[in-house]
This record gives sequence, structure tokens and C-alpha cells, in this order.
Amino acid sequence: MLSSFVISERQDAKDVLFGGSGFVPDIPSLQRWLEIAWERGFDMVGSGHFNQSIYGSRSWIGATECAALFRSFGLFARVVDFSDKELENLYLSVPNTVKRNDVKGKRKAWQVLGPMDRYLVRKNCDGNVGGEICRNSVDGGSGNNVENTESERHQILMDWVWNYFSDETSMIYGHPRMIISKKSPLYFQHDGHSRTIVGIQVKNQKKGIQQYSLLILDPAHKTAALERSLKDNKGWKKLLKRGVHTLKKPQYQLCYIDPGIATGKEMEQLKTIDSTLVTF
Repeated sequence: MLSSFVISERQDAKDVLFGGSGFVPDIPSLQRWLEIAWERGFDMVGSGHFNQSIYGSRSWIGATECAALFRSFGLFARVVDFSDKELENLYLSVPNTVKRNDVKGKRKAWQVLGPMDRYLVRKNCDGNVGGEICRNSVDGGSGNNVENTESERHQILMDWVWNYFSDETSMIYGHPRMIISKKSPLYFQHDGHSRTIVGIQVKNQKKGIQQYSLLILDPAHKTAALERSLKDNKGWKKLLKRGVHTLKKPQYQLCYIDPGIATGKEMEQLKTIDSTLVTF
């Protein structure tokens, strides 16, 4: 989706992406392009995690692999980490936590067996034992106070996304109720799943409270179901909108693309994948 966006919206990116072909390759071809990026020295730490080979495999990739692929064409792909303070030592954005020649320094990932809106691996629960996972309180039961606290903490991520899309310098259409931005969609990564944030909605509630909802396209949803719900104007909100109460993970990662094409020394600098860390 990021590829289709930059190809359709930016001529400079269209000229350099995928040999200037002007279209988004299929998955196996994208895998091969990622291998080529690794061969050229982009994200050596991450490539070691996959033994420098991913073509034809069913291995999951993440935001750092996404960034490496785009950076290999000269695009300024950026990574932002959102995390609990106590987990900051897992992140590339924190100085001295990752040895660049140590492939084991790759960010850790827990195994999660479902979308984040249904499942949560809690800190006191091992999600890898026998495929067992702990259900969160969205499905019922106690823990409302915990939910409220989590929502307050994850509002930081919501605020970041709101500021990203509402940047006045990137506005191409302004309306009292809608803003269309030049900003790229956001590659939205969390344990076990990747989705795409294409926008954000805010509603003014009583007492001046603002309610935010991410507008997300999820590859786990059937395209036909989404098309039908949009055509009938029925059920699409359930498929697209995700409130702050659905953000249950201790770690999230975003990838986005800044304007411009790198040259010379800038290309060399892009080979090392780092990130900005925002703690909850």
C-alpha cells in the first residue's frame, strides 16, 4: 500500500521504485527486491535475522524490512517505536542497546495468534506455550480500571498519528470537517500482525472530551466484504475504525515515508536502520 501511494502521488518516487516500472510488484518479487536491498548493505542486522534469504518463504516481515526496501531506492523511510518504558532496551532507537554486528540484536517479537482487537499477550502470560494465549477484557470480565489506564497511555500514539496527518504544511484539501493530507499512509506493526493506517477521526464529546479513531485497512479482512459495506454504507465502521481502547499491546511500530530522494552520502546513511522511540 505504501508502494502504490508513492507511485501514484510522487513522480520522483515512481521514477526510482522497482526500476521505474510504475507498478507494484507481486509478493515474490517484493521479497526478491528486499533481498537485493540486503545484498546492497541495507539493514544488515535485520537481514541476519532471515539469513539474508526471504524469496519464496512465508516468513513475516516488519516495519524495519519495509524501511530497508524503500531506503534501497533512496526514499526516506522512517521508523517510530512506541513502547513501555521498561521495554526500551529492545529498540534500535535507544543508544548502545544493539550491537550492529550482532544479528541477535534484532527486536524481539512474541508469538500472537490473532488480531490485536481480540487477543492480548499479557506480561504475566506466556503466549508461546502450546499456542495458548490470554484473552483480554474486551471479551468481558473484570479489568475496566486497567483498560482505562491503558487507553490513557496509548493516547500518546493517537496524538502522534493525529499530528502526523493534520500537519498544515502537508495539507492539500482543507474543510471544516475533513482534511486530505499529502502524507503517506502508516505501516502499523505490532506483535504478529501488520496493518495500514490511512487516516484518523476525532469526535467532540461532552465536557470537551475528544474521541479518536484510527482508520485502518487490515489485510485480515476480505476485500469483498469491505467493498460491499462501503457500497451499502453499512458495517464499514466496524471494519475500518479502531478506537484507543483497542490498543492493547505494550509495543507498536510505525513506518512512514518523508519527501525527497537520497543521493550520495545520504544513501550510505540510510543503510543503517534506526528509529525514534516514544515511551508510554
